[in-house]
Amino acid sequence: MVEIESTSPASVPPAEVEEVELYHATNFWTKYVFSQDAKIIAIQYSGVAISIGLVALVLSSLIRLQLGFPEMFDFITPESYYQFVTMHGMIMVVYLLTALFLGGFGNYLIPLMVGARDMAFPYVNMLSFWIYFLAVLVLVASFFVPGGPTGAGWTLYPPQAILSGTPGGTGLGIILMLVSLALFIVGFTMGGLNYVVTVLQGRTRGMTMMRLPLTVWGIFTATVLALLAFPALLVATVMMLFDRLLETSFFMPSLVEFGDQLSYGGGSPILFQHLFWFFGHPEVYIVALPAFGIVSDLISTHARKNIFGYRMMVWAIVGIGALSFIVWAHHMYVSGMHPYFGFFFATTTLIIAVPTALKVYNWILTLWNGNIHLNTPMLFSLGFIVTFLNGGLTGLFLGNVIVDIPLSDTMFVVAHFHMVMGVAPILVVLGAIYHWYPKITGRMLDEGFGKIHFWVTFVGSYLIFFPMHYVGLVGVPRRYPELGDAAFIPDSVATLNSFISIAAFIVGIAQILFLYNLFWSLRNGRLAGANPWRATTLEWQTPETPPGHGNFGPELPLVYRWPYDYSVPGASEDFLAQNDPGPIDSGNSP
Repeated sequence: MVEIESTSPASVPPAEVEEVELYHATNFWTKYVFSQDAKIIAIQYSGVAISIGLVALVLSSLIRLQLGFPEMFDFITPESYYQFVTMHGMIMVVYLLTALFLGGFGNYLIPLMVGARDMAFPYVNMLSFWIYFLAVLVLVASFFVPGGPTGAGWTLYPPQAILSGTPGGTGLGIILMLVSLALFIVGFTMGGLNYVVTVLQGRTRGMTMMRLPLTVWGIFTATVLALLAFPALLVATVMMLFDRLLETSFFMPSLVEFGDQLSYGGGSPILFQHLFWFFGHPEVYIVALPAFGIVSDLISTHARKNIFGYRMMVWAIVGIGALSFIVWAHHMYVSGMHPYFGFFFATTTLIIAVPTALKVYNWILTLWNGNIHLNTPMLFSLGFIVTFLNGGLTGLFLGNVIVDIPLSDTMFVVAHFHMVMGVAPILVVLGAIYHWYPKITGRMLDEGFGKIHFWVTFVGSYLIFFPMHYVGLVGVPRRYPELGDAAFIPDSVATLNSFISIAAFIVGIAQILFLYNLFWSLRNGRLAGANPWRATTLEWQTPETPPGHGNFGPELPLVYRWPYDYSVPGASEDFLAQNDPGPIDSGNSP
C-alpha cells in the first residue's frame, strides 16, 4: 500500500540554513562527565536510571519477603513496609521509566534518527541530566535522614502524607521527596524542550514528519504530553511543601491529631488527587507511547516487513496522547465524584482503548506473512504485545465504575498496574537495549544469555501477576503489610503469596544475568559491524560504529523514503535504507 512517495535525489529540498559548529570537548571532563554530546548524555541518563531502578528492584524484593513470609523478618516493620512501597513505586514510574525512555532513548535516538548532528541545545541538554542526577541524589538522601523516607504511598495523598502518623510525614522524608520531584520536573522540562525542537527543526533534508520512524513519533508525542502534564505535579508538590513547611491549607482540611486541633483548615485533599492524576494518567502514556514506537520499529526490522498502516499508527499515537488528558479521574471513582462524572470518565476510558487496539492490530498485521526472526529483540517485542494486551483487558474492568469500586483497593489493581506499567514497558526497554546495544558499543550481546533472560523474565512475570489478579478478586486489600486471620480471606491466599514471592525472587536474580551480559559483551561480544540487523533507519547508516561526534561525518544524510522499506522487489538486499536513493518506484514506500 503506497501512502507516501519516495523521492528522487533531484527533488530533495536544499538546506535552508547552514550547519552550526558543534562544541568540541577538550579534556576527559568535558567529553565524558560534563558532556554536551547527546549520545554520552543518553548513556549517563540510562546508567543513573538503571542504577536507581535496581534500588527499586531490591525494595520490591523486601516487599515480597513481607507479603510471602509475614512475621519471619523482624527488620521489616509496618513503617518500613510502607516506605518500601512508596519509594519502589515512585522510583519505577518516574525516576526509571520516564528518565530511561525520554532521557536515555530520546537523547540517543532522536538526533541519529532524524539526521541531526546533536540536540538543538546541547548545553541545556547537559544541564537537564545533571539536574535529574541531583533529583536522584536528593531522593536517595531521604533513606538516610532521621525517620527515613516517606511512607505515604507513591501517590503521596494528603492529609496523611504530612502528618505524624505516616512514616517520614513530619521529618525530612516527605520534604526530600517533594523537592526531588520538583527538581526532576525542572530537569525534564529542559530536556523535553530539546527533544521537541530537535524533531521539529533539526531534521535533515528530505526527512519529513511522515518519514520519521515511529520511535521518534512515540518519544516526541510523549514529550509533549509531559511538558503539559508535569506542571500539574510541580504545582501540587510546591503547594504540599507550603502546607508542610508554612502550614498553609491548600490540601489540608480541619484536623484533630491525637486530640490536638491542628492549625490547618479549609483545604481540599481531593484537589491534590485531581492535580496528581492530571499528571498521573498522561504519565502512563508518557511511558507507553515511546514503548509503542520502539516496538513498532523492532517488529518491522526483525520481521523484515514494512509496518502496516504507518499513517494510522502515527495518528493513533497522537490520538492516544490527546485523549490521555480526559481520562484521569477514572483513578478517583471511590473519591465520591458525581455519577455523571463517573459516566464521562468511564466513557473516555473506553474510547482511548480504540486507538490503542488499532496499534495492536497493526502489529499483528505487520507480523502476518513476515520473515520473522525469533532473536532476542523480537522475543521481547512479542512478549510486550501479549503482556500489554492482557494488562489492557483488565484495564477495561477497572474503567467501569461499578466493577472498579469493589476492586479499587485490592491487589487486582496492583496486578493490572504492574502488567501495564511495569512488565510491559520493561520488556520493551530490554528489547530495545538488545537491539541498539550493537550501535552503542560496536558489539553484539550474547544471544544465548539473551534468550534465557527473556524466558525467565517473561514466564516469571506471569507467574507473579496472574495469581495476583485472583488474590485481588477474592478481596485481599492492597497496602497491608500482613493480613492476619481475616475471615473473608481463604487459605489459598497465603500459599499464593509465598508462590508469588518465590517467582519474584527468581525474576530478580535473572536480571543479574542481563547485567553480566551487558558488561561481558563490552569486551567479549561478537563485533557487530555497521548494520547487523540490516535496518533502514538513519542511525544504522552512520560512517562509524559507535557513531562519532557529530554522528554523520562531513555530510549529513539525504532522506529519500520512509523508514520501513523491507522485502523490496528488485533491491540488491531485502531492504532500502532511508538515505538510499533507489529504486524510487519500489512500491513498498508509503
